Amino acid sequence: MENSEAMSLTVALLAAAGELVRRVNEGVAARGFADRPAYGFAFARLSSGGATATELAAHLGVTKQAAGQLVDELVSKGYVERRPHPDDARARLVVLTDLGRASTRAAEEAAADAVRQWGDVLGEGDVRALRELLLRIAPYGPIRPTW
Repeated sequence: MENSEAMSLTVALLAAAGELVRRVNEGVAARGFADRPAYGFAFARLSSGGATATELAAHLGVTKQAAGQLVDELVSKGYVERRPHPDDARARLVVLTDLGRASTRAAEEAAADAVRQWGDVLGEGDVRALRELLLRIAPYGPIRPTW
């Protein structure tokens, strides 16, 4: 692949990702949640049973202090709560509340709406093929914002 083709692909992937984040965030807002996009990236990590602030920092690619501030903000808005860690008495586990899970469901619905529109353009088969190809390139994420 020529450099210009690689750059064109890079720009297209980044544009699609940025548009998807924007559409999901707008969809979440339309469903009654005043979330910032960073919340969704944190919720993606927390939705599988919670995480410590240190684990969340690693997932988001930020400092422990920044993750701690984000957790404080999410606690104050009622999206998460801190619980004793079941395996480490020194750590606290950050878990989604019912409100956090509801926001996550709103994001899933908004993502489905956005991807359905891709199907209108590409066809459902091509969207599924795109998903499979992208999963071969980056199967495990992490899903994080580009600060």
